[in-house]
Amino acid sequence: MEQNTDDTILKIEKLAKKFGQTNIFSAMNLEMYSGEIIALLGPSGCGKSTLLRMICGLETVEEGSISVIESDGNIITRDNANNVDAKLVGLIFQKPVLFPHLNVAGNIMLGMNNPPAKKLQKEVAEKYLNDVGLSGFSGNNIETLSGGEAQRVCLIRALISEPKLLLLDEPFSALDVKSRRKIALETKQLLKQKGISALHVTHDAEEAELISDRVINWQDIVE
Repeated sequence: MEQNTDDTILKIEKLAKKFGQTNIFSAMNLEMYSGEIIALLGPSGCGKSTLLRMICGLETVEEGSISVIESDGNIITRDNANNVDAKLVGLIFQKPVLFPHLNVAGNIMLGMNNPPAKKLQKEVAEKYLNDVGLSGFSGNNIETLSGGEAQRVCLIRALISEPKLLLLDEPFSALDVKSRRKIALETKQLLKQKGISALHVTHDAEEAELISDRVINWQDIVE
């Protein structure tokens, strides 16, 4: 299907990255569109996680450019180490990042720009938990969650601020194959319901096909 380039949400041009004298990747070019889910497929260690960290501002951009285009046409260009606003770009890490001193509802509320009063937080969290099959989990201790449950909570927390672009750094890789396939399909459905664009990096070809509208091989976009 042809895309209208006016709907571009992310554009990467001639991007390169080095750590010291080690070249991670060179001359990367990538364009994705609003509402699209792309899976970027490549082997471990090729630089996929580094790319995501560059997009959201956790790594510097020294050569080439990364542009995130807002719905009003405003272009945010990544050319320094400043973090991109979480309302624009969200990131889910490979391992769940949750705070054990807070319960499930408390962790979810961290993603809200204006969280409700404490007495209402469990009720609000339950509405989101229902979307990922975790009804009744709002008061649960983080340490009681399985790996898949923890990543679902991270997904909700990332989506609750309604970012324009969500970056997923192999968030299902620690799960067993059956769980990975299930949560990949659930995640795609939720992203489509909310109209959120996503860039998902993985080394798992089947997972890439399940979660995405388009699979791009790493070697096809770099030198």
